[in-house]
Amino acid sequence: MPDYDFQSLKQRFGIIGASPLLDRAINIAAQVATTDLSVLIVGESGVGKERMPQIIHNLSPRKHNKYIAVNCGAIPEGTIDSELFGHEKGSFTGAQATRKGYFEEADRGTIFLDEVAELPLQTQVRLLRVLETGEIIKVGSSKVQKTNVRIVAATNVNVPEAISKGKFREDLYYRLNSVPIKMPSLRERKEDIHLLFRKFALDFADKYRMPVVRLADDAVSVLENYRWKGNIRQLKNTAEQISVIEPNREISRNVLLKYLPDFGDSDLPMVYKKPEEKNDFTEREILYKFLIDMKKDLGDLKKIVVDLVKEGKVSSSTDHQEIIQKIYRDINDDEKPSTSLQIAAKSSIQNENDYEIHSPGEFDEPEEYIEESLSLEEKEKEMIQKALEKYNGKRKDAAKELGISERTLYRKIKEFDLN
Repeated sequence: MPDYDFQSLKQRFGIIGASPLLDRAINIAAQVATTDLSVLIVGESGVGKERMPQIIHNLSPRKHNKYIAVNCGAIPEGTIDSELFGHEKGSFTGAQATRKGYFEEADRGTIFLDEVAELPLQTQVRLLRVLETGEIIKVGSSKVQKTNVRIVAATNVNVPEAISKGKFREDLYYRLNSVPIKMPSLRERKEDIHLLFRKFALDFADKYRMPVVRLADDAVSVLENYRWKGNIRQLKNTAEQISVIEPNREISRNVLLKYLPDFGDSDLPMVYKKPEEKNDFTEREILYKFLIDMKKDLGDLKKIVVDLVKEGKVSSSTDHQEIIQKIYRDINDDEKPSTSLQIAAKSSIQNENDYEIHSPGEFDEPEEYIEESLSLEEKEKEMIQKALEKYNGKRKDAAKELGISERTLYRKIKEFDLN
């Protein structure tokens, strides 16, 4: 750690809180500041990620040179390369003079790339070159320039997920992620929430020249157990609203809840079907597929028994009870049936008297086996046709029978070209 303890460091950069997770993030930033390693700061929106690059720059040997913060998500895709790397005169419409980019301006200093995951793939390639060789090429130029820049990046995006979707380069991720710093969300540092609220309340009381608002004990409990999806930014906005709007300076639980309308809402994930996810199955479609598979498996079981009889492995005079018992023993070799064929076989031979074995002569003419279509689309079309026929084309009744809306039925009729 440089010549700063935690308390002085927090005061210098306006950081409030005593959470161990927050202290760890500050400690990593202070430790890595004296190196030239690239740093990737991750965390939700509004957690204060912008404080870490300031600490890194001001505790580094580069502190007397430029520090430039760039919001990558706020720059249009068409001009981002020009903004970062500069351009030559006449390189594009409106380029009336040669211009330095941020990387050239920040030479021997630090550049902070906020929301780095928003960079276009083409720009990511240029950034990777800076990290690997320290070289930049201005837009419209073929001249290679050297730059000595310390890069600190931040994002609230799940980068590995973005990589899997082809939106972020994996090689760039590992270059940026030499030292990762995780900024905790506000709900991960509950002990700091009331402290932050009090600080914001004092600031707004001074700003608007009014008495400071205070929370009752029951309101503090609500404050600390709220999820704060917008983190510190949302907490600050809430403190400002209460300071300005509420005439009473003592804030009760009920008053605070007016500013937290979704308090108590569940954040459990909801299961839903996206339009583009064609491989998802509805419950109805899963049931169709299960019934089709079971029917096919029963047919397979019948063929196995028939083949045993035809091949002479089982005598036609053999008691059918022995065959059934053999099949049942084979199925029960496993502790639990693992396939739909085993499950179907078990259910089919519960009543042994219903199982009939024919003599070989009865199978001289092999039964033609027609494999049934497993297309869910065809099954859906067939069910719709049957429902329409049953109710003589009355869509309202057919839709009710199928368990779908009339509008959905109308769309399916058009989709399947049903008259």
